[in-house]
Amino acid sequence: MTTASDTDAPTRPRVRLRPTADARAVRHGAPWVYADELVLDRRSRSLASGTLAVLEDAQRRPLGLVTVNPHSKIVARMLDQDPMAVVDTDWIAVRLRRAMSLRTRLCDPAFHRLVHAEADGLPGVVIDRFGDLAVIQPNAAWAEAHLDALSEALVAETGVAHVVKNGTGRARLREGLAEDTRILHGAVDGPVAVPMNGATYLADVIAGQKTGLYYDQRDNHAFAARLAHGGRVLDVFSHVGGFALATLVAGADHALAVDGSAPALTLATEGALRSGVATRFETRHEDAFSAMEALAAEGARFDLVICDPPAFAPAKAALEAGLRAYERTARLAAALVAPGGYLGLCSCSHAADLARFRTACNRGIGRAGRAAQLLHTGFAAPDHPTLPQLAESGYLKALFFRLDG
Repeated sequence: MTTASDTDAPTRPRVRLRPTADARAVRHGAPWVYADELVLDRRSRSLASGTLAVLEDAQRRPLGLVTVNPHSKIVARMLDQDPMAVVDTDWIAVRLRRAMSLRTRLCDPAFHRLVHAEADGLPGVVIDRFGDLAVIQPNAAWAEAHLDALSEALVAETGVAHVVKNGTGRARLREGLAEDTRILHGAVDGPVAVPMNGATYLADVIAGQKTGLYYDQRDNHAFAARLAHGGRVLDVFSHVGGFALATLVAGADHALAVDGSAPALTLATEGALRSGVATRFETRHEDAFSAMEALAAEGARFDLVICDPPAFAPAKAALEAGLRAYERTARLAAALVAPGGYLGLCSCSHAADLARFRTACNRGIGRAGRAAQLLHTGFAAPDHPTLPQLAESGYLKALFFRLDG
């Protein structure tokens, strides 16, 4: 599928960096241009969201092809260093093939994150694969406008029979895009079974969080499983049983999954049944902080406690409040760890970098009166590659501690 703006490339509009903007950063791979870096006159402000344009430096030298959204803080996203590139099904297919070749080497060829936005050359686009089904999150205006081409190329290159559009989340709101989740190709008749780390998870690809499952924690699940054999596990903010199921199939004696979503816990229970660990699995439908406080009052202790909360600091404006929330999480969780046991704390907030997150966790553990050894620092699984020029693409952190006293 080729759009009119693609076929008429020589007449594309042009947008220009301010003299104070760092054109070298763009030339060296920086994928975003913010509103205060671009000359936003009446002409450029009138461009429709998702318009393809040629980005120029202050001397009007072309830097590449960008997609423009005048209503977003990220006004321009780099699509191609060739300003005359034609963005169509073939252009998308080239990027999908490159992404597929990486995943074939790294992980299960049918269950993985296939496209991780800017890091895979498709800005704002997330694609997760679940066997013969794939979920597309078009989180940028250009992707929404080229959704048919994305779906067409995805089916042709991967052979999936079913494609779902998940049009929810903060990223779409920031782009001025409406929420819209629907089936683009094929059919969906219920949650999808996903094998990972020896367990079976159930992903609700229509009504679940994000695409239905978090592949990014795959390697951190595996590390936690090494700590859990023969022990009692508490998985807080468990979603569909993420850490709990991985630790149970690795030999944990018992796991309690806590989450505020009853549907997610229902899927976790079904996953435990399919994984053959249902007799050692328990759920608690409650606010995570309330549940940890109640468990402490009950005198409960666990050999491994893991907390994987939602993004407490999704943007810089929320950073300080988010760090306090991470500190509180660490304090409450540390109080539930048995002497000599283990604590895993996670953050998916890109605004809270590793150093600040680690400091917040250390403060919380100290406020709980516990001493700790930091054993391991984990990140997103490698099917979530990081673009070196975009710190936001490396969002996930996981810290594993051994607690004394």
